[in-house]
Amino acid sequence: MGCCNCMKRRDFLEIAAAGVAMGAITAAAVATGAGPSGQAGVATAWEPSEAQTEHRKKLIVQPLLRHEIETRKPQTSWRNWGDVHTKEAVQDEIKRINGELQLLAAQADFPLEILPLAIASNDAEGIKVRDSSPADVLLLYAAGALSLDPCITRKRHTIIFVRHLSGPVYDWYENVSNRFLRVPGKNFEYDQYRNFEGVGVDDVVVDDYAEILWRLRALMGVKNFMGSRAVTIGKATGKGCHRAPEVCRAKFGMDIVEVSYPELAQRIKDARSQTSQMAAAREGAKRYLAQAHVTLKTDAQFVEGAFVLYSIFKDLLRKHQAQSFTIQSCMSTVMPIAETTACLPLSVLQDEGYTAFCESDFASLPAGVLLRVVSGKPTFMHNPTFPNKGIVTCAHCTCPTRMDGKHFTPVQLKTHYESDYGAALKVELPLRTEVTLIDPDCAQERWLGFRGKVMDNPCFSICRSQQEIQVEGDWKRLAREIRGSHWMMCCGDYLKEIGYATAKIGLGWLNISDLPHS
Repeated sequence: MGCCNCMKRRDFLEIAAAGVAMGAITAAAVATGAGPSGQAGVATAWEPSEAQTEHRKKLIVQPLLRHEIETRKPQTSWRNWGDVHTKEAVQDEIKRINGELQLLAAQADFPLEILPLAIASNDAEGIKVRDSSPADVLLLYAAGALSLDPCITRKRHTIIFVRHLSGPVYDWYENVSNRFLRVPGKNFEYDQYRNFEGVGVDDVVVDDYAEILWRLRALMGVKNFMGSRAVTIGKATGKGCHRAPEVCRAKFGMDIVEVSYPELAQRIKDARSQTSQMAAAREGAKRYLAQAHVTLKTDAQFVEGAFVLYSIFKDLLRKHQAQSFTIQSCMSTVMPIAETTACLPLSVLQDEGYTAFCESDFASLPAGVLLRVVSGKPTFMHNPTFPNKGIVTCAHCTCPTRMDGKHFTPVQLKTHYESDYGAALKVELPLRTEVTLIDPDCAQERWLGFRGKVMDNPCFSICRSQQEIQVEGDWKRLAREIRGSHWMMCCGDYLKEIGYATAKIGLGWLNISDLPHS
């Protein structure tokens, strides 16, 4: 079932073109901590036609062809397996690889830079590339060599590519298993996988560039996740685990900036005293409510107040050059200060390209950040119900309205459920939409994930945005394995990427969708 209130394709393309120019201004503002006028803290009128702003840093890839030139020798074994062992074959392979890399770059839906192909015909040349390249990832074309070890270092990720049917067969199509992943030793080392410099079985690709692409997408996510910065209103905490922020800092290098409630109160007071700030808030509320997919079922004054908060939250993100935002005690402490709820401004920030959640839950926030930077799409943090008959209900009072990153979906603005106050969102996703769901544990030791489909957008007496999700996989096992409190959800299937990325950042991973139904 399609989204009945989504923009028409022609209309979206027209406003997206205008959004490109706006995006350039926004990107510059994020870098400088200033608004378009060049003054920090100046409110900018919210613009629904603006495309998502890209906050992710590009992944830099160094392709390297490792080969050996071999010459005939009488009455001895002089040639290893593979077709790339003459100068002519090497030149043909260089042309083939360069053409394939152009196609790979064109297919990437994430920030990617592929450096010129490097060539190494001996260990010394491989070591030179290893030690001098600025790349985040080595894409190693293992055509031939006595050893791949000299090319590889833990300071960057490595993907080893070998050919079987996609071109001239590579020597390491055989040897990557018995001379790299496993090596002989004094005892039984040949039966053990050594994980040399962090490179293992999952880092080997045979023939298929689609397999390279999703790995690069995952590694781009890892680059943008590790060491990221989050702003929180109120003290950072974790639902069910107060040590969660401590774990995030230690394990993921996360920089958490805490903004006090008195500072928030002062910023709200200052905004209300400035004519330009209030004019921008009124204009933002007007534009939001004028959208065809929006239905107002609360007081419009709450919406205007929400755009005051939106401007303040965005200014804090710019000031601290942060990628994600969260707010503690939004259902109690913040309401009397803001005279509205944080639900709507968090949703708007998500639609713009940020990661923004309520509750300052650093037990779940890392999963939301990683899912966001891998998928490039907004992430819905929600409370899950107990799985039953293959269905789980996911609900919260704030949810992005542009879940696929492009099109807006129908939304009703209601009061926040528990308080019956402010402006919260009931977002309705198109039925049969495929989604990825991640359930992180509080200790950040093992996450689980599964694919699902949106089966309904019900109206239970629970948080306003609510979807019935059909679990793809063993839902009974899911019920036994649930950890933490909040789950994260995005549109599309990103289980492979998240599973690959979690291994790189030191997490265990359980893919429920890989398990047969019990």
